[in-house]
Amino acid sequence: MYKISVCLRALSRGRSSVTGAILILLLGSGVSLSHAAETPSFAALLQQAQLNAPYLLEQAANVRAASADARQAGAWANPSLSVTAENLGAPLSGGLSQRQDTYAITQVFEVGGKRSARIEAEQLKSAAVGAREREARVSYANELAIRYATAEAMQQRKEVADAELTRAEDDFRAAQALVKAGREAELRLAQARASVAAAQAAVQSASADATESLERLTALVGATESFTQIDHPFLATASAVRPAGAWSADATPALASAVAERDAVAAQIRVEEKRWLPDIGVSVGMRKFGWSTEKAATIGLTANIPLFDRNQSGVTAARERAASASMRVEAARLETTALHRSALVQVQASEKRLQAAEQGEAAAGEAYRLGRVGYDAGKTALVELLAIRRALSEAKALTIDARLSRVRALATLSTAEGRIAFGESP
Repeated sequence: MYKISVCLRALSRGRSSVTGAILILLLGSGVSLSHAAETPSFAALLQQAQLNAPYLLEQAANVRAASADARQAGAWANPSLSVTAENLGAPLSGGLSQRQDTYAITQVFEVGGKRSARIEAEQLKSAAVGAREREARVSYANELAIRYATAEAMQQRKEVADAELTRAEDDFRAAQALVKAGREAELRLAQARASVAAAQAAVQSASADATESLERLTALVGATESFTQIDHPFLATASAVRPAGAWSADATPALASAVAERDAVAAQIRVEEKRWLPDIGVSVGMRKFGWSTEKAATIGLTANIPLFDRNQSGVTAARERAASASMRVEAARLETTALHRSALVQVQASEKRLQAAEQGEAAAGEAYRLGRVGYDAGKTALVELLAIRRALSEAKALTIDARLSRVRALATLSTAEGRIAFGESP
């Protein structure tokens, strides 16, 4: 509001159109910056994503649809109304019309447990969809942790590149002073200038990577405004939630989903076995005679005759699909167990790698400090200083990569164990 009032006063005082245009541009830039979305902490973002993420909303819609299908499976068949006119145009009998009109309502009943089998099958399908939804929520939360950590890592890499550019410019200015003093050759100045150009290119590349990772994070959580910066540390502070009891593959959402799908497919066998049973139709109606005002009631039964089709191939196909689903359960159990074992190893390795990277970064920082002191004193060559500076930047990048690898390993382990890595349980 302060910017708007300033612009309006400036325009009302009759300043030039150029000044007004500049003020409008400044106002527009201020508005765009004010609408930049602030990235919340990971815990808050995860809670927000549970309500707004398109992927999770899709899964929730699938659950509601499956629940509706289960309710629909219990609906009775609608009755049918039939109207039959007979003896139209028939010769008169004793001067009276031979026409007969029959009105009947027919209700079809499923016998042999067909309806109960269908209801059970749809209920188990609904349960399978619910199990897949729970598995999807766990996978999504852990993927969100990886995306969030990646965005912060890319941001930190940009900060490293910015710091490298600052150091390169400092070294360039120092080289200029030494060249002017006659203590360094012109070649050293060219080397320092090339180092500055390389650092500038690295800044541009890191900035593009940071923007891409933030946009991917924005899309994943379904935010309407793009995130511009990670303001809450996550890489260095991420602490995985450990399970309270012993881990079991049978308790993971991945295996529970496979078991639920197997049960749903197995229930379809009973549906196919009863599909050939005839449906009984009961008709109740009234017949009106054309030669009289009297009426008569009609009652009828209808049933299809399973003479040519007893759905034997349909039953066989359902049994084979059930056998396939059983094999998928065993495959899921083996895969989950193997993934858990490998994820445990990856977590341990990532912890050791992070410790080594942090120690290397500290040593590289001290080496650059001493090298810069020596260079300013004329005891260290520029080429040696540039090598030490590159080693420092590489050490910082290795630490960032190690922290990101640790988050990924913890997220993978949590997915294998069927829980959310960083945050509340699903």
